[in-house]
Amino acid sequence: MDKHNRLLITIICFLVLFTSISATARDLNAPQLAIQKTSELIYNAAKENSERLGDRDYALILVNDIIEPQLDLEKISRLVLGKYWRKASDEQKVAFQREFKTLLVNTYASSFNEFGEWSIHFLPMSLEPEAKRTLVKTEVIQPSRPPVAVNYRMAISKEGVWKTYDVMIEGISMVTNYRSSFAKSIRESGGLDNVIQQLAEKNRLAESSQLALDEPTPHS
Repeated sequence: MDKHNRLLITIICFLVLFTSISATARDLNAPQLAIQKTSELIYNAAKENSERLGDRDYALILVNDIIEPQLDLEKISRLVLGKYWRKASDEQKVAFQREFKTLLVNTYASSFNEFGEWSIHFLPMSLEPEAKRTLVKTEVIQPSRPPVAVNYRMAISKEGVWKTYDVMIEGISMVTNYRSSFAKSIRESGGLDNVIQQLAEKNRLAESSQLALDEPTPHS
C-alpha cells in the first residue's frame, strides 16, 4: 500500500475513533446517524480499553464487530479492482476481499495507539425518501488547524441499511487511490492471482511482526 492510501486509512481510523459529534440525533438523517452511531461505539470501546489500542487482536475485534458492519466491503472490493473484478473468478473475488479486509485491519491496528482531539460537524444535506445513494459531507475540526473536508459515499445495502463504500478527504478518494494502486500492481505482477498472493504475504508479515512484539521479553 502506498503512502497516500496509508495516510487516508489512518485518517479515517482517527475520524472514527476520536470524534465527538456536533449535532443531535434529531438533526441527522439515516446515513448521518449510521456514521454517528459507529463513531460513538468505537469511541466508547477505545476509551474503555485504551491500553489495548495497539493490540492487533483487539483492533480485529473492533473492526469485525463495529466498523465492518458499517462498510460495504464487497462494493469497496468491486470498486477498487474495477475491470479486474468483472474478470475475476468467484474464488479470486473471495480471496481478494479476504486479504483486502486483512490489509485494512492491519493498517487500523497500527494506528489505534495514536490519539488526537477531533470534532466532526455534519453539513446540511437533503435526502429524498426513495434515494439509494448519497454523499454525507462533514468537516473535521482540530484545535488550531483549518477544518478538513471529509465526505462519505454511502448506499443502501442488500440488507436495507446505509453503508459506506468510499471516503474522500479533501477531495482525495480512498477507492480511487486503491484502484490506481491495485491496477498498477496487477499490470506489473502479471495478474490478479499474483497480487492476491502478495497481499497475503504482506498480511502474514504484518501479523508475524505483531506476534513478535507481543511475545514476552526473556529474562536474563
